[in-house]
Amino acid sequence: MEPLLLLNNRLIFAVSLNTDFNMDNISRIASELNLTSKQVQVVVDLLTAGSTIPFIARYRKEMTGTLDEVALAAIRDRHEQLMELDKRRDAILKSIEKQQLLTPELEKLILNAETLTALEDIYLPYKPKRKTRATVAKEKGLEPLAVRLYEQTQFNVTSEAQAFINTELGVNNEEEALAGARDIIAEWVSENQEARQNIRELFWKEGVIQSSVVKSKVATEEAQKFKDYFEWKEPISKTPSHRLLAMRRAEKESFVTLDIAPEEARAFQILEKQFVKTSSPVGEQVALAVKDSYKRLLKPSLETEVRVETKMKADQEAIKVFASNLKELLLTSPLGQKRVLALDPGFRTGTKLVCLGEQGELLFDSVIYPNEPQRETSKSGTIILGLCDRFKIEAIAIGNGTASRETEAFVKAIGLPKEIIVVMVNESGASVYSASDVAREEFPDKDITVRGAVSIGRRLMDPLAELVKIDAKSIGVGQYQHDVDQTKLKAGLDDVVMSCVNSVGVEVNTASKDLLSYVSGLGPQLAKSIVEYRNQNGAFKDRSSLTKVPRLGDKAFEQCAGFLRIRDSKNPLDASAVHPERYALVEQFAKDLNCTIKDLMTSAELRKKLDLKKYVTEAVGLPTLTDILAELEKPGRDPREKFEVFSFQEGVNEIKDLKIGMVLPGIVTNVTNFGAFVDIGVHQDGLVHISHLSDQFVKDPNAVISVQQKVQVTVMEVDVPRKRIALSMKSDPFGASPAAKKEPGKRDQKRAVPTSTRKEESMEDKLAQLKAKFGK
Repeated sequence: MEPLLLLNNRLIFAVSLNTDFNMDNISRIASELNLTSKQVQVVVDLLTAGSTIPFIARYRKEMTGTLDEVALAAIRDRHEQLMELDKRRDAILKSIEKQQLLTPELEKLILNAETLTALEDIYLPYKPKRKTRATVAKEKGLEPLAVRLYEQTQFNVTSEAQAFINTELGVNNEEEALAGARDIIAEWVSENQEARQNIRELFWKEGVIQSSVVKSKVATEEAQKFKDYFEWKEPISKTPSHRLLAMRRAEKESFVTLDIAPEEARAFQILEKQFVKTSSPVGEQVALAVKDSYKRLLKPSLETEVRVETKMKADQEAIKVFASNLKELLLTSPLGQKRVLALDPGFRTGTKLVCLGEQGELLFDSVIYPNEPQRETSKSGTIILGLCDRFKIEAIAIGNGTASRETEAFVKAIGLPKEIIVVMVNESGASVYSASDVAREEFPDKDITVRGAVSIGRRLMDPLAELVKIDAKSIGVGQYQHDVDQTKLKAGLDDVVMSCVNSVGVEVNTASKDLLSYVSGLGPQLAKSIVEYRNQNGAFKDRSSLTKVPRLGDKAFEQCAGFLRIRDSKNPLDASAVHPERYALVEQFAKDLNCTIKDLMTSAELRKKLDLKKYVTEAVGLPTLTDILAELEKPGRDPREKFEVFSFQEGVNEIKDLKIGMVLPGIVTNVTNFGAFVDIGVHQDGLVHISHLSDQFVKDPNAVISVQQKVQVTVMEVDVPRKRIALSMKSDPFGASPAAKKEPGKRDQKRAVPTSTRKEESMEDKLAQLKAKFGK
């Protein structure tokens, strides 16, 4: 019974330790993020109780000290990391204790380990192993010889080794005895914490990543997109995330092989200094074991570790870039509730046409043939004009894919009423939506071409409401989205979508279940229940009626109510972001001013009379009161910018129309660590390298440019066969040489595109990566 009792004592102690660990974690997070322990503890408690980040950021400001969503997410993520560390720590303690090897000193080391790497280094000697060369040597009885060699006292090596010859155990001569002893020492060296840490630091400080082309594939067409990495070498500590992911993809597809390591001689020098104490024959045996340990054990192990860590960092950077781009795209200015005619252009198969009502409902669909080869321009124009009149169309949306510019020119030439605007819409992901379960459920009798056109039209009306229906990875604003950790990518992008949806707010009586699923506290099942209840019982009359939805309990209502809008409710606050828990407070405002809530929302003079300090309580402080007052001023306001019509340069429809030196309007479609991609209306995005984003030095492209931003760019280079376009946003992109000003096409090569012995600074290098990164 004693072992069981001891185990139970450990389990009880572990629970106690977890409490201590949690307190330590709170203090550690507070220190790392420059917050107070109270702030961190409150956030952790709120998250544990089921609150979402948008809800905490908006409605619990007094509790957190007005922490924003970024700070809240940082606390959540770090707390999860530390909890995982504690979980691993507990598992290691149990494993070593089960082996009856846990000493007070070892336990203290494990409890004080602050990183997973340090924890695993401590555990390595105790980690259950498969059969190794060292374990085989120990089975042959060679460990005492290894101990004698490792201690490096003076003795006759050959004579000592002869004493361990045992043919029955497979030790046939002194050399086999010494080789087995060296195998044991090599394992000791590789498991030594100090040695591992020293070599780890060497890898990070002096490690080089080197790629070599697989010669059997060098001539293949597929390999050419990775030609920049056929023979590549650079410090791993300076390798940018996008290049690391590109090289890893090339390796995964077997076009190159990768090696990450410092100079071997430097590693030997560090290890020999630690382990080799004499130059005698005994020391020579240890030196041989040290070299073997590095080549066979330490280098592969630490290279794997560096690969994993650099991949994690690259993933984080790529996900950060993706998230930033996605946020800008989701918050693109909406046209609003307008009647829209949407066109999905095509040549041979025709242009798909749909008419949508103000709520995005499909009113009509057809196919017209205004382009080659049919070229039924007159008939197609008559159809569009007739439909515009019949359905009172207010805007025409044209997908920016194949035949888009030709279709745009055709539409603008048919004599539309001036009040009808024509807008080119980015259709990335429309085809994904059209083939999705969501689209099939919404339009079961329509084919994918109709669904795609509907998506284009709705995207103009409300980009956010439509884009949430599409897997974020398919929207086309990422960087190596298929190469990064998919679980972390989804979590990061879900955070962005939820933040955007809740910052804008959702009209509960018209929202799709896909949009509702991102509202704080809901999710797919409750969103579906809301839509089903709405279909069966009609529109929600007020926020309180949401509690009648099956399975939507008090906690879910608390989390979602403030983000859901009911514009036709008798209570005007139901159309605002004021949370129902603060309705009584607003009623008190109105009572004190002897007016109605509606009066308070329409009269600035009345709102000015409010002295917010009078209403401060322990639960409600000035931050919340200020938010309420701002919401009363503009109830349910949309934080997105006002919609503005954008047009590409007329007459520039294809890449062959481009000339060096042209200045063109464009829309940013993607921002990466090395620059930005801009749509200039020729069916192929151009690249503005980071060195050409501004007249000033730019370290982070996201600091100066964002997705969907309208820009003016100068054409720098055009490669028609390879469909590559280099653009610039500099005020004087060709430099100041007189020859360049007179003849832009013969620009000063030294000043137009900065060159360097480091390939990451060259424009050609970036252009060469287009296909590998984005398939463009």
